[in-house]
Amino acid sequence: MSDSSTLPPARLRPEAELARDALAAPVLARAARLARWAGPDTRVDAGGGLVEEQVPAAAEQLGLTGDEAAAYASEAWRVAVDTGLVEITDDEEGTVAAGEDLALLTGGSPQDVLGVWLTALETVLADASVPDLDDLVDAMAEGGEIDLSSLDWDPDAESEFLDGVLGNLYLLTVGEDGPGDAAVPLPALAASVIVPSDMSEPSNEVLEQVSDAMMRLDDQFRLLEPVGLVEYQPVDEALMADADEEPAAPVDEADVARYGMVRLTPLGLYGLRARLLDAGFDAPAVGDLADKGADALLDGTAPFPSAAAHAETELWLAGRSPLDAARELLAAARGSDTGAPLRRLRCQQALSLVGAEAEPALRDVLGDAELGGLARVWLTEHGARDVPAPSQDMVFWLTIDTVAAQLAAEGNSEELRALVEGLARRHSGFFDTVWRVEHPATPDVLEAMGRLHPDKKVAKEARKAAFKARSQQGG
Repeated sequence: MSDSSTLPPARLRPEAELARDALAAPVLARAARLARWAGPDTRVDAGGGLVEEQVPAAAEQLGLTGDEAAAYASEAWRVAVDTGLVEITDDEEGTVAAGEDLALLTGGSPQDVLGVWLTALETVLADASVPDLDDLVDAMAEGGEIDLSSLDWDPDAESEFLDGVLGNLYLLTVGEDGPGDAAVPLPALAASVIVPSDMSEPSNEVLEQVSDAMMRLDDQFRLLEPVGLVEYQPVDEALMADADEEPAAPVDEADVARYGMVRLTPLGLYGLRARLLDAGFDAPAVGDLADKGADALLDGTAPFPSAAAHAETELWLAGRSPLDAARELLAAARGSDTGAPLRRLRCQQALSLVGAEAEPALRDVLGDAELGGLARVWLTEHGARDVPAPSQDMVFWLTIDTVAAQLAAEGNSEELRALVEGLARRHSGFFDTVWRVEHPATPDVLEAMGRLHPDKKVAKEARKAAFKARSQQGG
């Protein structure tokens, strides 16, 4: 995932709702509870962690029991310190006091609460990238230092691996062709960062790497669920049993859910988008453009999937009258730059969402060389009377503009291939005429038609027409 590309827009829940989810997340709720519990007698060690003899009291305060109680209590305290819910007042004495940020959880804005939660998330993500504590203890070298080489653990590589997995989960969640709110099978998610994109059939070595990655992710997602990032169904323990052991009950080998299922929560979507923005990615959210001008809307939604562009446009239109919106959109759609055809396509799609009140704006541009064609289409579709027929030049110009926009939006898609075949079939002598169209994209469109058309004879005609068009334009 390149940080120079625009990601599909995320559909975020209202911040007030996300803040409530953050406060309800077990990790942050426990941290806040310990911050309120801490008093003058609370002591921390040199690293800021609770001294060992006070951990049981912290676990009891949280209502934790069992083998994991001490670990959960220590984690909650670490989050409390990292987020500023607790402040260390004297390093030598190890004394603490309630931090200034503790008040934000009850008296702050939703953004304040989410800011605290994002810091908690970073703490948990850092913990998730650390190997098992037992392995750390075994790897301790003389002098109390950790021998990372004996662990076969690279902190940067482990963090990068988890970031890559979460990045792919984000893309699957926001992408138009992804599962959206549905859970993603853990094997598929692991494979997305392990299997090379050009490998049609994974080798046994690669499959073994995927299996190892699944086990790492199983541990990591168990840690990430309590902070509210994901909802996770762990790997069935029967799958991890020794081969000689009999499972407790018959299991369906075809049931993919047994191998783990993970879903990004609405809060998790918010959190990962915030991290992507901090890392320099262009990670828009639906609604970002609602208060911007039409030029920002048309340019901003140009790379969006159609459903996301539709949702963004609806929000933009909600704040304007149909007539004013139509006039602003049409003015922004003009231009001869390379992005103009896609802007006009987005303009046409936006205008399809406004009612008949916009008719005067469309009639005003009937004589415009760039907008007259789409204006006629809109007026006809809305049942307007006395719509003048377009000239042949306007028809061919609109054809080139439409194909250029589809090329920019979808590339060499099957839909565009069908459009190209239909154009060549319906218009006899199409290529003898179309190369003369005075549109900046004419040569590129005709070259694309030559690539896309399955009939070799027609494709050759398209390439000849492209050469003529480029020569006419001085290219």
